[in-house]
Amino acid sequence: MRGVYESITEFHSNTVIKFTVICGVPRSATDGLYIIQPANDPIAVFCIMQDGGWTVVQHITANSSLDFDRTWKYYKLGFGNILGDHWLGNEYMHQLTQPPGTHRLGIKLVTTEGEIKWGVYDPVLIESEESYYRLRLGLYHGSASDALTHDTDAYLHDNQRFTTRDSDNDNYFLNCALLENQGVAGGGWWYDACASANLNRRNSIYWQKDCNKDKPCKYASMMLQPTLGKGYGQTIQPDIGPCIQSPVYPSDP
Repeated sequence: MRGVYESITEFHSNTVIKFTVICGVPRSATDGLYIIQPANDPIAVFCIMQDGGWTVVQHITANSSLDFDRTWKYYKLGFGNILGDHWLGNEYMHQLTQPPGTHRLGIKLVTTEGEIKWGVYDPVLIESEESYYRLRLGLYHGSASDALTHDTDAYLHDNQRFTTRDSDNDNYFLNCALLENQGVAGGGWWYDACASANLNRRNSIYWQKDCNKDKPCKYASMMLQPTLGKGYGQTIQPDIGPCIQSPVYPSDP
């Protein structure tokens, strides 16, 4: 079975996996690992079932042991551990945000002092691979600064194509994903030329005035939430054992 993280680290044998149509259904469900099916293939995701349901598409811990400096293949299919630091995969994020106007993007930032900041972009759309998974964002509200659509640092991430170390689609004369901070490359992101926010540089979570070298954050998450009852997929009960116990990583040239 494809889509249950062909590029994910294997789960422990006692991991409890549940099945749902969409994160947040039913409302009485608990947070955890779920199988959903936004398109042809079922995928494993971490669902936050409260507040209307959120699908976690990215999580990073400061100084993470997970390498975010990866190629296009990894960012397309996802990598890491869904129960910890990971990137869900651009292709699945594209599928989740179809049709346009049905999802919003949530950002959660937590500082080393425990302060929590939130931001929501409504709606959000991740375009197809043919468009380099271009990011489209709607109106913003939240307690965190608007680091994706407001040009405080003269960079706009809205309407930008995705860039990785082997696929340079940004607006800088160099590849922004390769530029290093204290020896660590930027990782894949929707760069302009380059960034007023970057949640995929593992040694430095950056979000304008909320997460930076003077105000470090200990972790950050990105989530998707449905805004309309698009009702994709069905509750499924696939045989997921072999997929989870024997993951296949894409080759990394």
